[in-house]
Amino acid sequence: MAAQAPAFWQRRGLLAQALRPLSLLFGFLARRRRALTQPQRLPVPVIVVGNVAVGGSGKTPVVDWLAGVLRVAGHHPGIVSRGHGGTASAQGGLALVPADGDPGRYGDEPVLLARLTACPLVVGQDRPAAARALLRLHPECDVLIADDGMQHYHLARDLEIAVVDAATLGNRLLLPAGPLREPLARLAEVDLVLAHGELDAELRAAIGGVPVFPMRLFGEEVVALADPACRLPLAALRGRRVHAVAGIGRPQRFFDQLAAAGLEVVAHAFPDHHRFVAADLVFGDASPILMTAKDAVKCRAFAPADCWEYPVRAQIGSGAAERILEKLEDGRTSA
Repeated sequence: MAAQAPAFWQRRGLLAQALRPLSLLFGFLARRRRALTQPQRLPVPVIVVGNVAVGGSGKTPVVDWLAGVLRVAGHHPGIVSRGHGGTASAQGGLALVPADGDPGRYGDEPVLLARLTACPLVVGQDRPAAARALLRLHPECDVLIADDGMQHYHLARDLEIAVVDAATLGNRLLLPAGPLREPLARLAEVDLVLAHGELDAELRAAIGGVPVFPMRLFGEEVVALADPACRLPLAALRGRRVHAVAGIGRPQRFFDQLAAAGLEVVAHAFPDHHRFVAADLVFGDASPILMTAKDAVKCRAFAPADCWEYPVRAQIGSGAAERILEKLEDGRTSA
């Protein structure tokens, strides 16, 4: 259900109401699991980046941004990830992800992050085990980033960053009646919130006094899959008809970005983490194909000639980086 968000998650209709008893059970089990979990602390600080809902909120660009912030401040960050969609972490496996790794083995997001950040990255369903493996392989790492780790309570964390996009929160109900993995009240427990778009009154009340910083995803050029040295300004495609391909948690955001740039978008939405094959990119005409960076890592080997990646970066409001580094330093001082 998380791979293709059901339409009923957007409203509190009859089906959502019928599933609310299961949501109550889900919430009870989640609270009990958290209460019974004994977090495992590591010898280096851990920063968790996550959210309270399934689907795309922009976590991957935020992890990339955070790794850059830490590097500039003199740290040596490493990253741990579940490796969703890859075979390497299945059945308890652990694996160090190369920047040119196979997304089918390691997962699309870990391969993308390894390429973007150049940080050591280990995938594994057992986050503490993945973190310890990373530190054994790369003892120079002095801080770890847990990608999509808010609900993985076995790994103790020193700082939590919640990425919030109101559009992904739907009817604000817990699974399976809605898209929430935890109640909105969970946001009041994190150290800072990065808000993609406007926050309504309900969200602001749930966040409480936690500092909120605006974020947006932006990109100004496209990159040829066949030759990464070949780049074009996105504006060069203004007025052109393009096939937009997205197998991400919230494909409409990608389509809207291209439309806002003046492109004539023919949208092709696929499930999140979709395993693309060559036939998925055959559309019967010669229009250029644009796709997200997350999809490009899976399609590069068989993409048509006129196929382009649209990479985006997270632009975070002023003061967020300073607060993260300050909290990190405070934690070191009190340790």
